[in-house]
Amino acid sequence: MSMLFGPMVQQGYIVPDMEASMRHWLARGVGPFYVIPPFRLEALHYGEPTECHITAAFACSGDQQIELIEPLPDSGPNVYSDFLKDYPEGGLQHLASWADDVDAKLAQLDEQGVDYVLAQRYPGSHAYLDMRQSPGVMIQLMPTIQRYVDLFHICLIEAQQWDGKTDPIRVMDWTHPVETTS
Repeated sequence: MSMLFGPMVQQGYIVPDMEASMRHWLARGVGPFYVIPPFRLEALHYGEPTECHITAAFACSGDQQIELIEPLPDSGPNVYSDFLKDYPEGGLQHLASWADDVDAKLAQLDEQGVDYVLAQRYPGSHAYLDMRQSPGVMIQLMPTIQRYVDLFHICLIEAQQWDGKTDPIRVMDWTHPVETTS
């Protein structure tokens, strides 16, 4: 548990090839994966407006959610593409913790004198923090928005029930409420 952020509940990997990355984890018995097809998000990247075009996939291993994010070529500047420039093979880019109110959490960190850079911010949603005194893996403040909580719980439940073979990759329609396939 982080004394600053609370329990880390997600490992976020930035990947150059979503299919290959899911196969990597599936071969290790982690799954099933829930894939969100390509989508666009308005964001602030180091304070500058941008539009991210990404695809993402989620699974759980124990109580940890594994998130895979692939930035797509027509995306604007973003922390995911930045990561792949430095690490073209991909890898662990962030650890995430829940935040009931991301703006309030950022204000609390400021009051505590935590030295960070707001690397990327989705208005009304996630924030990625780059810690100045200890650069490396970013911290993602993940809002406790109901659809994110539902996705997290479905991944947990499905991972516990999964036989390791059936429907290892499940495409989600993110325009509708999250539902389980079982």
